[in-house]
Amino acid sequence: MEKTLSHQANTYEQIVIVAKELIQTYGYNGFSYADISVRVGIRKATIHYHFPTKSYLTKIVVARYRENFSKKLRDVDRQTDDPHRKIQIYVQMYSDVLKKNDNICLCGMLAAEFTTLPEDVRWEVQKFFSENEEWLTKIIKSIVLLKVADVVTLDESCDQDEAWLLLSVLEGAMLIARTNEGVPRFYSITQRLLKRLDL
Repeated sequence: MEKTLSHQANTYEQIVIVAKELIQTYGYNGFSYADISVRVGIRKATIHYHFPTKSYLTKIVVARYRENFSKKLRDVDRQTDDPHRKIQIYVQMYSDVLKKNDNICLCGMLAAEFTTLPEDVRWEVQKFFSENEEWLTKIIKSIVLLKVADVVTLDESCDQDEAWLLLSVLEGAMLIARTNEGVPRFYSITQRLLKRLDL
């Protein structure tokens, strides 16, 4: 019995891993259970046993991706108090995703298909970006505080705008880099942006 349960757990994980890879490569509308069946070497019925619908599977995949990313952000906060260093590590996290088989951010890929996504998947994608915006806004505000003496003059909406700008450029740079030069192009774009933002 234990062997059977272990095998089931292993199959579950394989399905999630392969689904993530397929979504990052082809998007939500570009993969099917047949693709997973071939990659994992199982029947489609087995996939349906673990994940009754494609939207449910995708929600699980995105939720796990979002939670793992949030954990990495908490790790960054523990690693250093230097906000500039935090931004550098954050950019490197995106670069590391791109280095792996020219992958792009899972939620960035899904954002391109946002209007066709199931509602529960949309929520997870929105949550990913709102969590990243909140974290980046906090870090950018810390950088600004280091530069100015009069805290009263700070405009929090500007910090949010810069957080969105950085996040948008990182996602867009991954797409462009995927078509031309890969990581070197991504690095060139992001470093230019950080210099302009003085981050």
